[in-house]
Parts: sequence; structure tokens; C-alpha cells
Amino acid sequence: MSPGELSVAVAVLTRDLRLHDNPVLSSAAAAADTVVPLFVLDDAILRSDFSRPNRATFLVDCLRDLDASLTDRGAGLVVRRGDWVAEIVRVVAETGADVVHVAGDVTRYARSRVDRLTAALGSAGVEVVVHDAALFVVPPGDLAPAGKDHMAVFTPYFRRWEREPTRDPAPTPRALRLPAGLARGRVPAPAELATGETSPEIAAGGETEGRRRMTAWLRSGLPGYVEDHDALGKDNTSRLSPYLHFGAVSPLEVVRRAAANPSPAAQAFVRQVAWRDFHAQVLAARPDATTADYRPRGDRWHRSDEELTAWKEGRTGYPIVDAGMRQLLREGWMHNRARLIVAHFLCKTLYIDWREGARHFVDLLLDADVANNTMNWQWAAGTGTDSRFNRTYNVVLQARRHDPRGDYVRRYVEELTGLDDAYLHEPWLLPEDERDKLGYPAPIVDQAEARDRIRRVRAAQP
Repeated sequence: MSPGELSVAVAVLTRDLRLHDNPVLSSAAAAADTVVPLFVLDDAILRSDFSRPNRATFLVDCLRDLDASLTDRGAGLVVRRGDWVAEIVRVVAETGADVVHVAGDVTRYARSRVDRLTAALGSAGVEVVVHDAALFVVPPGDLAPAGKDHMAVFTPYFRRWEREPTRDPAPTPRALRLPAGLARGRVPAPAELATGETSPEIAAGGETEGRRRMTAWLRSGLPGYVEDHDALGKDNTSRLSPYLHFGAVSPLEVVRRAAANPSPAAQAFVRQVAWRDFHAQVLAARPDATTADYRPRGDRWHRSDEELTAWKEGRTGYPIVDAGMRQLLREGWMHNRARLIVAHFLCKTLYIDWREGARHFVDLLLDADVANNTMNWQWAAGTGTDSRFNRTYNVVLQARRHDPRGDYVRRYVEELTGLDDAYLHEPWLLPEDERDKLGYPAPIVDQAEARDRIRRVRAAQP
């Protein structure tokens, strides 16, 4: 760099689409006179993950909000599209940057593209700084026991996780300056990234909305979390998972703010956030778990396109299952207790491969985090980290326990809105003529018969 020439650092943003507590952006701003806050629309990901309209719409919200915030601080978001590594290398060459900052992630693809970037820029003498703690509270691998690459049981992991020292929050840049002459590009419309209809009631994306929701929920929702987090009808969950997935809010900030006033509710909520780190360290160590059983059980899954379609469309004839699946169709989100119920129903009642469910969730969920989605589905299927692989749910008992007044079912299953409480979770008990008037399907399978079917299939396995 010539005397008087301004230094340049590139902050490559991925799943950290925020200004507050962003180690990548903060470190880049501290390292140079000018900063390039860069987001690359990676064609490889656009062909898969963001070809889904729900997440494409949420992503665009996040990018537009971030662009506005960066512009307020004197810069703006630089957007490119194409091969992720090639586009970053091109921006580095255009600006003369000598350092690139980027968050470390856990999927096989995310790690391989950072490796390719490091190799591509290394020969040019450009440093690539990978921030492993940018996307997590405790980085994957930090708690691995000696001689092992991860912890496979959550409870001992959490005991260590909650005692582990964490990084200090990254300072929020007050002012930023782009290199002169650099074309910023533009944030595309959702239709340029994905085809198909967006779910009609998805949440707005972006850091501004995420921080508003975080503040409001920590103030009014957190105190009742212990009592209400499984109460489907009350819906007293934070709904922050999409914002955590895209990095529109910082997981470290969420945990620190929740734990600032210690209480059983705060500890219970923080424990749930810790699952995100737990699953990330599992996937970092076992990247093939996205498609392969973490603990193979020799399952020979039942195949039925008709049953799978009925499950996806929320017409299984089991109201609590259908309510969850219709919430997903309507909002691109689903209550966590409902996720457990619908997943167990697919894997343990219909005995359909967990990968079918995981793919459907990826199609629609705003928060379809690869690690969380994969490992939660494997847990439900009995192929994941849970040692109780024969765990099953009676969906009617689950409905009575977690939606006793039927508020959740009535909210999403319109055919049953006026049905008496006594029949709401078991409408098949109604007299036949009354059932016909509902326009609601009969159960696609009897739970007792389904259990027998699973036993027969497993008994026939070698």
C-alpha cells in the first residue's frame, strides 16, 4: 500500500446479517480505513436452499434492512451474485483489500468454500480471518472431550456450555466508509431468487424487526416461559429462530440479555438456545448426518406417497398433527411442541423416512437451519443423539396435554372451529352423520394398527 493510500478490509457476511455484535464487521472496521460489507448471493445455495420462496423473501428483508443500516453509517451493503469464492476474489482485486473477515460455519459446504477462499487468496498474500465464534455462543468443537470430536449427549454438554467463558460482544461500528469507486450492486427482489408462492403469514425479516421482537419478548414473554413454552394455544415462545438462523440477532446477545435477570424461566430459555450450539457441534463433527443416520437402526421405512402427501397438506385426520402442518403452510414456522408431534407422527406412526420430513421442513421453514433441522429430525426418528430410540408419542394424549382447550387446533384447522371440546382432538368419535358435515378427513391410519405395522416391518429386518 502506497503512503497516503487508504487500507481496505472486506467483511464477508453470511449468516450474520446484523450490525450489533457482529465480530466479522466489527473486526473489519477496526482493521482498515475503509470496509466492504459484502454479501454474495451464492449460486450453489440459490439452486438449493434459497430456491424456496419463504426463505428467499425473509433473506431479502434481512438484506434490505442491513443495507439501510449500513447506509445510515456512511457505507451500504455491497451485493454480488455468482460463485461465492470467485466473487469475493474479484472484489478483493477491485479494491486492493489485504484482509478478508468471514464467519466460520459447520456444514460441509460452508467449510469447503472458506477453505477454497483461503487457498485462492493466500497466493496473493491476502489474509482470510475466520471468526468461529461469530454465529454461536460457544463455537463448535470448543467443548469436545479429549480424544473426541464432539459431545453426543446434551445434558453434560449443557452443563459445560453454561460455564464456558464466552467472547465479549463486538462493538457496533458508528461510522463506515466504502472504498471509492466501488459499485455496490443491489438487493434483488424475492422473485429473482425463487419461484412459487410465499406462505401468506410469514414474519418480516431483518435486524430491526428481530431486535424489536427480542426486546419485547424478553420483557413480556420470558417470565411465563417455564409454564407456557409447551402450551400450544398460548404460543408463548420467542419466535426468534428465523432471526437467529439468518443472524439478524446475535445468539450471544440473546443469551446474555435473557440471563441478565437470573430466574428459572431465563435458565429454561437459555437451555433451549444451547441446543442450537449442541447440534452445530454434532454436525461439524459428522457432516454426513444431513443424509445418513447418525446412529443407524436398520430401519426399512414404509413408503406411501398418499400418506406423505396427507401429512404435508395437514389432512391426516389427527387434528393436532394437521394444525401443526397447516401452521407451517400458513406461516413458514411451527411451534416447537408441534414440531415434535408432527415429526413423531411421520416417523413413528406412519413409519416414513425422517429425510422426507426434513426436506419438507426445508421447503417451508424460515428457520430451516441445517444442523438444527437435521438433528431434530434424527432425534424424532430415533437415529440421532437420543439413546431412547424407541420413544413414541400418542398424538391424542399430546393434544390433550398441550392444547387442552383446543385453541391451537381451532386456530389452524378451520373445519373444527365450532366442534365441542369433547370431540375436538378425536373427531372420529362423532356419529357418522355429524362427521360427514365437518368436511374433515377420517384418520389416514389407526395408531394401534400403525404400531403393529412397524413391529412387523422391524421383525422382518435381518
